[in-house]
Amino acid sequence: MADDDKQIRDDFHEAVNMTAKELEKFLETDESKEVGQKSGGSGESTGHESGRRIVDLLGTKVADLTDDDHQHMEKVTGYVKRHLAQGPSKNDVEDSKWRYSLMNWGHDPLKDK
Repeated sequence: MADDDKQIRDDFHEAVNMTAKELEKFLETDESKEVGQKSGGSGESTGHESGRRIVDLLGTKVADLTDDDHQHMEKVTGYVKRHLAQGPSKNDVEDSKWRYSLMNWGHDPLKDK
Protein backbone atom coordinates (compact mmCIF):
# COMPACT_ATOMS: atom_id res chain seq x y z
CA MET A 1 0.00 0.00 0.00
CA ALA A 2 2.82 2.43 0.82
CA ASP A 3 4.32 1.89 -2.64
CA ASP A 4 0.93 2.57 -4.23
CA ASP A 5 0.56 5.77 -2.23
CA LYS A 6 4.04 6.90 -3.26
CA GLN A 7 3.18 6.30 -6.93
CA ILE A 8 -0.06 8.26 -6.48
CA ARG A 9 1.89 11.17 -4.97
CA ASP A 10 4.53 11.04 -7.71
CA ASP A 11 1.87 11.05 -10.44
CA PHE A 12 0.03 13.89 -8.70
CA HIS A 13 3.15 16.05 -8.47
CA GLU A 14 3.88 15.38 -12.13
CA ALA A 15 0.35 16.40 -13.15
CA VAL A 16 0.23 19.47 -10.89
CA ASN A 17 2.84 21.87 -12.25
CA MET A 18 1.64 24.98 -10.44
CA THR A 19 2.80 25.97 -6.99
CA ALA A 20 0.28 26.41 -4.20
CA LYS A 21 0.81 30.17 -4.40
CA GLU A 22 0.30 30.26 -8.20
CA LEU A 23 -2.85 28.15 -7.95
CA GLU A 24 -4.25 30.15 -5.05
CA LYS A 25 -3.73 33.39 -7.01
CA PHE A 26 -5.38 31.91 -10.13
CA LEU A 27 -8.39 30.65 -8.15
CA GLU A 28 -9.16 34.27 -7.23
CA THR A 29 -9.55 35.31 -10.90
CA ASP A 30 -12.77 35.62 -12.88
CA GLU A 31 -11.31 33.21 -15.48
CA SER A 32 -11.03 30.51 -12.84
CA LYS A 33 -14.54 31.04 -11.54
CA GLU A 34 -16.17 31.11 -15.00
CA VAL A 35 -15.10 27.65 -16.23
CA GLY A 36 -16.15 24.16 -15.30
CA GLN A 37 -19.28 22.28 -14.35
CA LYS A 38 -21.18 23.58 -11.37
CA SER A 39 -22.88 21.10 -9.07
CA GLY A 40 -24.82 21.14 -5.86
CA GLY A 41 -26.20 24.63 -6.36
CA SER A 42 -23.19 26.26 -4.66
CA GLY A 43 -22.18 28.15 -7.79
CA GLU A 44 -18.65 26.80 -7.49
CA SER A 45 -17.37 24.49 -10.21
CA THR A 46 -15.98 21.07 -9.42
CA GLY A 47 -12.57 22.15 -10.71
CA HIS A 48 -12.51 25.32 -8.62
CA GLU A 49 -13.38 23.32 -5.51
CA SER A 50 -10.70 20.80 -6.42
CA GLY A 51 -8.18 23.61 -6.86
CA ARG A 52 -8.76 24.77 -3.30
CA ARG A 53 -8.18 21.20 -2.10
CA ILE A 54 -5.01 20.92 -4.22
CA VAL A 55 -3.63 24.04 -2.53
CA ASP A 56 -4.17 22.31 0.82
CA LEU A 57 -2.66 19.03 -0.41
CA LEU A 58 0.47 20.80 -1.66
CA GLY A 59 1.02 22.08 1.87
CA THR A 60 0.34 18.80 3.64
CA LYS A 61 3.17 16.64 4.99
CA VAL A 62 3.28 13.13 3.50
CA ALA A 63 2.77 11.56 6.94
CA ASP A 64 -0.44 13.57 7.37
CA LEU A 65 -2.05 12.54 4.05
CA THR A 66 -5.19 10.43 4.41
CA ASP A 67 -6.65 7.76 2.14
CA ASP A 68 -9.18 10.38 1.00
CA ASP A 69 -6.30 12.73 0.11
CA HIS A 70 -4.69 10.01 -1.99
CA GLN A 71 -8.02 9.36 -3.73
CA HIS A 72 -8.30 13.04 -4.58
CA MET A 73 -4.73 13.03 -5.90
CA GLU A 74 -5.68 10.16 -8.22
CA LYS A 75 -8.76 12.09 -9.36
CA VAL A 76 -6.61 15.15 -10.15
CA THR A 77 -4.07 13.10 -12.08
CA GLY A 78 -6.79 11.39 -14.11
CA TYR A 79 -8.52 14.66 -14.93
CA VAL A 80 -5.31 16.37 -16.05
CA LYS A 81 -4.34 13.42 -18.26
CA ARG A 82 -7.79 13.21 -19.90
CA HIS A 83 -8.08 16.95 -20.42
CA LEU A 84 -4.59 17.23 -21.92
CA ALA A 85 -5.40 14.39 -24.32
CA GLN A 86 -8.53 16.22 -25.51
CA GLY A 87 -6.58 19.34 -26.36
CA PRO A 88 -7.97 22.83 -26.84
CA SER A 89 -10.88 23.50 -29.16
CA LYS A 90 -9.22 26.59 -30.64
CA ASN A 91 -5.73 27.80 -31.48
CA ASP A 92 -5.61 30.54 -28.83
CA VAL A 93 -4.59 28.30 -25.94
CA GLU A 94 -3.42 31.14 -23.68
CA ASP A 95 -6.92 32.57 -23.19
CA SER A 96 -8.90 29.36 -23.63
CA LYS A 97 -11.44 27.80 -21.30
CA TRP A 98 -9.50 24.56 -21.82
CA ARG A 99 -6.39 26.09 -20.23
CA TYR A 100 -8.33 27.78 -17.43
CA SER A 101 -10.08 24.53 -16.59
CA LEU A 102 -6.75 22.71 -16.39
CA MET A 103 -5.36 25.48 -14.24
CA ASN A 104 -8.22 25.01 -11.76
CA TRP A 105 -6.86 21.49 -11.38
CA GLY A 106 -3.30 22.74 -10.82
CA HIS A 107 -1.89 22.29 -14.32
CA ASP A 108 -0.89 25.16 -16.61
CA PRO A 109 -0.27 23.69 -20.08
CA LEU A 110 1.85 26.73 -21.01
CA LYS A 111 4.18 26.36 -18.04
CA ASP A 112 7.44 24.46 -18.28
CA LYS A 113 8.07 22.08 -15.42
